[in-house]
Amino acid sequence: MTTSSQTSSRVTPLHRSPQAAPTTVPGVYRAAARILAANGLYQGDHVPDAMDREMCIPHFLRPMSIVAALKCATTGDPHRTSLLSDEAIAVLALRLEVDGEGPLYGGIFDLEAHVDAWGDMESRTTESAVAMLERAAEMAVAA
Repeated sequence: MTTSSQTSSRVTPLHRSPQAAPTTVPGVYRAAARILAANGLYQGDHVPDAMDREMCIPHFLRPMSIVAALKCATTGDPHRTSLLSDEAIAVLALRLEVDGEGPLYGGIFDLEAHVDAWGDMESRTTESAVAMLERAAEMAVAA
């Protein structure tokens, strides 16, 4: 005799597995760092060709911005948000300086724009973004 859960043939992709989803802000930073290390940092938008005019690669496999990586770490989609990704973005925005300044306002879109501005700096590399996220995870654990 089998139960309905034993007969299910549906396989959940790892990036959408509940066990793989981070549950803390430091976990979000670590997961986003892994995503950026694997996919690369993209500057200027969440992902290249966001309207799918030239690419047919799923968005979660494309290079992405830091904000998109934080969202993707919690939802599996670089465009979907969650309370945890918003919290991670807010904490990160308050730690980053762009041209010697923090974020101008405290709304989530302003905080996202501030993190994006840090990631869009001309000299920013994937490696520096990954290192910053790993440091942020360490600092969040220590706090």
